[in-house]
Parts: sequence; C-alpha cells; structure tokens
Amino acid sequence: MSDGYADFRGHQTWYRVTGSLDAGRDNGKAPLVVLHGGPGCTHDYLDSLTGLAAAGRPVVHYDQLGNGRSTHLRDKGADFWTVELFVEELDNLITHLGIADGYHVMGQSWGGMLGAEHAVTGPEGLRSLVIADSPASMELWLAAANRLREQLPEDVQATLLRHEEAGTTDSKEYAEATRVFYDRHVCRIPWPDEVARTFAAMDEDPTVYHTMNGPSEFHVVGPLKDWSIIDRLHRVAVPTFLISGRYDEATPEVVQPYADGIADVRWQIFENSSHMPHVEEKDAVLAAVAAFIDSRD
Repeated sequence: MSDGYADFRGHQTWYRVTGSLDAGRDNGKAPLVVLHGGPGCTHDYLDSLTGLAAAGRPVVHYDQLGNGRSTHLRDKGADFWTVELFVEELDNLITHLGIADGYHVMGQSWGGMLGAEHAVTGPEGLRSLVIADSPASMELWLAAANRLREQLPEDVQATLLRHEEAGTTDSKEYAEATRVFYDRHVCRIPWPDEVARTFAAMDEDPTVYHTMNGPSEFHVVGPLKDWSIIDRLHRVAVPTFLISGRYDEATPEVVQPYADGIADVRWQIFENSSHMPHVEEKDAVLAAVAAFIDSRD
C-alpha cells in the first residue's frame, strides 16, 4: 500500500494505491479507481473495496479536492465547485498514475454520477464502469427523497421542516432528525468506523457538500439540484454494472435511466441494504464487483 499527492490546479489531490500498479499490469489486472460520494465525502467509507486487491488487482482511493487529505479550500464558492472541476481532477489523477491506457472506475452515490460524467467523454483506457447507488438526475433524486421523507415519523418531518424554513439546518436537532432518515436509507447497520470517519470529516469541513448539494440528502438547494446525465447516457460505451440497495435512497426509479440509456448494462439490487451495500452486504458486493471487473480485463 502506498500513498501520495497529484498536483492539480496548484492544489493537491491525495491518493492511495492498495496493491501494485506494476504487478497488476503484469498480471493483466487493470487498476480500479474508486470515486467517493458527497460531493464532499472522503474515501474512508469505501475502504472495504481494498478487499478487491487481495486477488492482485490494484485499488486506487482518493480524496476529491476540498476533502479529507486533499487541499481544503473553505473560501471557494459555487463558481469554483463544479462537476467539471471534479471530472478534470479525475482525468488528472489517472494521468498522474500512468494508468490512462487501462483502468476500471467504480463510483458510489455522487461518485457514480462523476464516473458517468467521465465515461461519456469516451476515455480510451476505460474498460468498465460500476455505478453504485447513484441517481441519473437530481430531479428524480429529489422526488424520491421527498417520498421517503413523507414516510418518516410526523414529529421528525416537522422538525426537519421547521429548521429548513428557519435556516437553522446547522442545529443539533436538525442533525438528529436527519439521522432518522439516514438510519433507514443510507446505512441500516450500526455505522462502522470508516463510515463514522467520513461523516466526521464532513462535519469538520462541509464546504463542498453544503455549496454543491445543501445541508442534507433530501434538502438539495445547491447548483447540483439541476444536474442530469440522462440525455448523454448513450455515449457510455463500456460495460456498466449498476448496484443499489432495496432500501436505498437511490430508489429504482432514479437508477432506471442508467439501465435504459446504457447499451451494455446489468443491474443488481442487494436485498438487505440501503445506500451502502458495500458496507451492509460487503462480501456479496465485493464478489459481484470482482466477477464483473474480472470479465472485462
């Protein structure tokens, strides 16, 4: 395992490689680049995917700009934090690592959106794409989130609405109310340390998440609320594996456009999971992802 930094726009992107890029190349196993969610999370909650390196496949995690061990830029606004910024950062990292001739991408939540944005540009070295728990448009995401929110206890709904209307979404009471939603639709098991670390890091510096998204998963007021990739999905030319959970906040209708729009696609719903099947049903997810990627080398 090794880590380092890639220079990007005068800043630094932290990355970690589990396994050996050279050994993977020699063994015919192209690296898997893992894209975390948010925007504004860290790589930590996706640490379980290092398990894929046990079979000789290098696994690359990184913290997107503004998060984790990468450069933090608390003074930047919505004109800086754009989808295009993170697509460019991903391209830069792939070039920095010298893997542009062959690699796989797996993105979770926002990371899947980012992975799709990367794929539609037609990168020559991309061999396959895994999109986990991701919406194809934020309009669909918000509609689904509101339906799930209406199923919360009435007092929880009232608390959420009161703070959103008052602009006090940074309060402890609002955080406690959102946790009720998260325990149903984000991670249904007791949060392991790697998940807790990601949420703690977001609390410490919520710049990217609050700017692009908003204060919670279902109160999206940032510029990302208008994002959609539906009309561009026909440009995804690589085999694609869709993953979601039965209780996922990424409900089937928000994932469906990927299944409809990508030519070579398959989809697996994990029955005992919500938004983090890689945590909630780790062994099953790792096995499914490994089987898919192994067949695309």
